[in-house]
Amino acid sequence: MAKPTSWQQEQISLAYLSAVATRAGATSATWNVDKDGVDVTLKRNHILVEFQMKCTFSPNLLGDGETYTFDLDIQTYDALREHERSAAGYLGLVVVSKDLDDWLTHDEETLLMHCSGYYARIQNLPPVLGQETKRIHLPKTQRIDRAGMDDIFAYAHKRLFGSAGGEGAQ
Repeated sequence: MAKPTSWQQEQISLAYLSAVATRAGATSATWNVDKDGVDVTLKRNHILVEFQMKCTFSPNLLGDGETYTFDLDIQTYDALREHERSAAGYLGLVVVSKDLDDWLTHDEETLLMHCSGYYARIQNLPPVLGQETKRIHLPKTQRIDRAGMDDIFAYAHKRLFGSAGGEGAQ
């Protein structure tokens, strides 16, 4: 069993988001420094959203069996929730196996990623005082997939223009 390192976890989370975003018609740009709590900016039809990506092979699951949790540091939480951000802030969590060798299946024609991703909108959440971390809930229904991307960009459009409809949300 090959044990993953933190840089490998970071890279698979970025690759996962990039692959899904590409399929959903969005482009992605990564930042070499996440000074503002942002690893990746996604753009679709002139609408931007920003993600802080995390990866785990030992996710915390609530008793309902349907919601992951992640303890996000307050500095990143505050950066992503900031009301005056130009792009809506999200936390992305990619769940992988403990065995690095299980992450990908690759042959002459196919590359399969064996992981799943979930998102939580941090934008406009309330401030937290006196804590070092904020527990974020990531329901299994909020998957980073094509439908999830549609919801994420619809929120970003509505936040900017007051409605979720129109071609700008697609």
